[in-house]
Formats: sequence, C-alpha cells, structure tokens
Amino acid sequence: QVQIMESGGGSVQAGGSLRLSCAIPGYTSSTYCMAWFRQTSGAEREGVAFVRRDCRTRYADSVRGRFTISQDSGQKTLYLQMNSLKPEDTGMYYCATRQLGSMAFQCPKQSDEYNFGGQGTQVTVSS
Repeated sequence: QVQIMESGGGSVQAGGSLRLSCAIPGYTSSTYCMAWFRQTSGAEREGVAFVRRDCRTRYADSVRGRFTISQDSGQKTLYLQMNSLKPEDTGMYYCATRQLGSMAFQCPKQSDEYNFGGQGTQVTVSS
C-alpha cells in the first residue's frame, strides 16, 4: 500500500487561501490517478480534485475555479491550492491514489476506487 502524509491544513476566514501538500513516498510513474477527498462528521468522503498520470484534471462542481490540483512527480508530492475558501469547504482533507486505470477515461470520483493511507489534514473556514 502506498504510504501517504497530508499537511498544510489550518483555520482561515472565508475568502482566504490554503495550500495542502501530500507526500507519497511510494508514488511511481505508473500511478494512474491521485486525488483529494474531504470529509465532514457523519458524511461520506467527497472527491474534490483529481489528476491523472498525464496531468488531466477533474474537479467537483463545488470547487471548480477555486481549487487547483497539481503534482510534482520528482518530489513525489501532490498539492491542492485552495482559494476563495468558503465555510462549506470545512472538513478533513485526504489524498489518495489509484494505481490502475484506462487513459480512455477520466479519474473516477468514488472514494472506494482509491487507496487512502494518511491521517488527513483539517481545514476550517470561518465566516
């Protein structure tokens, strides 16, 4: 299983920005997709941003235009730049990987299609 460590969360006011990082020491060039999910108490994990091996991205409607996912393959790190944050962005953020998949399709959005391994990083946005 790919080891994962998320960081960069914190507390900000609405309209602020945060940049999340995810170290993935076990990342390889064959990794199909990487993604950021978030979860609030009592809710299922929601996929917010996805990046495929060829850097094609996919975003949830709720974050499109505000969040940007990127990867540094050399540093084996995944990032999530979050701008114009809203209170509804509050939650625990996790990154995840999926090793196998077809380049004919976009990254899947369901959490059960991915491997998780980190503790997450908390993001709190106050109004």
